[in-house]
Amino acid sequence: MEDKREDKRGGERVTINKEFESFDAFIQEYVTNISATGAFIKSEHPLEIGTRVNLRFTVIMDDIETIEGIGEVVRVEKDPPGMGVVFRELSSYSKGLIEKLLTQRAVILTSTKV
Repeated sequence: MEDKREDKRGGERVTINKEFESFDAFIQEYVTNISATGAFIKSEHPLEIGTRVNLRFTVIMDDIETIEGIGEVVRVEKDPPGMGVVFRELSSYSKGLIEKLLTQRAVILTSTKV
C-alpha cells in the first residue's frame, strides 16, 4: 500500500495506494472525511506532519475511476487514529471526480434525511 519515492523538490514522498469496491466503501473504510481541499485518512500508523504523499484512490462509480495527486500531512489524530492530508496537486480530472463524489454523497445524505 505504501512505498517511498524521492520528491523532485528534495524531500521523500510516501505513496498511499488503495482500491475500493464503491464510493461508500471508500468513505467508510478509509477516508472518513473528504472535501475539495483534502481528506482525513484512517491509519493506525499515521505519517508525520509535513510528510508529502503520493495519493492514489481507485473507486467504482459508473466506471472504475482513479483519484491521483500529491498531498501533505497537516494533522495527526489519535481518536480516531489517522491523519489530515491537504491536496497539494491534483489533476483537473481528479478534481472533477472529487466534486462528483461530493455531489453524489450530498444527494445520498439528503435523501436519507427525508
